Amino acid sequence: MESLTLGQYEFIYNALSFGIATMAAATLFFWLSRDSVAPKYRAALVISGLVTFIAAYHYWRIFGSWSDAFVVNAGAGTVELSGQKFNDAYRYVDWLLTVPLLLVELILVMGLTRAETISKGVRLGALAALMVALGYPGEIATDMNSRLLWGGLSMIPFLFILYELFVGLRGSISSQPEEARGLVRLAIWVTVLSWSFYPIVFFAPLLFGAGNANIATMSGSAAMIVQVGYTIADIVAKAGFGVLIFMIASAKSHEWRAKNIGSDAA
Repeated sequence: MESLTLGQYEFIYNALSFGIATMAAATLFFWLSRDSVAPKYRAALVISGLVTFIAAYHYWRIFGSWSDAFVVNAGAGTVELSGQKFNDAYRYVDWLLTVPLLLVELILVMGLTRAETISKGVRLGALAALMVALGYPGEIATDMNSRLLWGGLSMIPFLFILYELFVGLRGSISSQPEEARGLVRLAIWVTVLSWSFYPIVFFAPLLFGAGNANIATMSGSAAMIVQVGYTIADIVAKAGFGVLIFMIASAKSHEWRAKNIGSDAA
């Protein structure tokens, strides 16, 4: 990666560091907020925290791998490959675990019947895992044709997920309490829009003269777009989405407490 400048290196370095801090802080917030919602919705917050905990760990590993992969000469303003491989596979290990869990936490906070929760959670989780698994061969491909092929294949389960979210959950959304209904719809849109950003980043090397898809031979601009772009998308899709899950759980807990207090008083 001879064209990687010191500024580009530091931008990626700082973005990864920010990712660690954000995911760690979000984990503490979700887990410490668990008891502030009704028991029925606590599992959703536990999973939200689990998602960001897994992400914080993997960002720490990515950050360390990025630091080890380069030799920085601040005085000369140069960045050279150290000979150690930058392991970007940590991202896909992370996504294989966290992306299905993101959909599961949405299903859990909606408070569906046990049968609906299991059915929709398993179906959406399996589609999410398949989407990530199909994208990985393209991420490590050494030619753009392979990147296009596997990227296109990974879009197929993504389209099925879109259908499930907008069509399969339509009736379930309508049955949500009025004050939570808008938040559930917003959570779905945040999921769709943030996840739609990943394919844009995935195909970024095509637009920035990468030469091929391998991180070691990408242009500096392509590497920066990929690493910073994925980090931004992760923060929105995990920490930001988790905040929405907390807001939905809080709104539904308020209604739950009002009903229970009312019934106890009666």
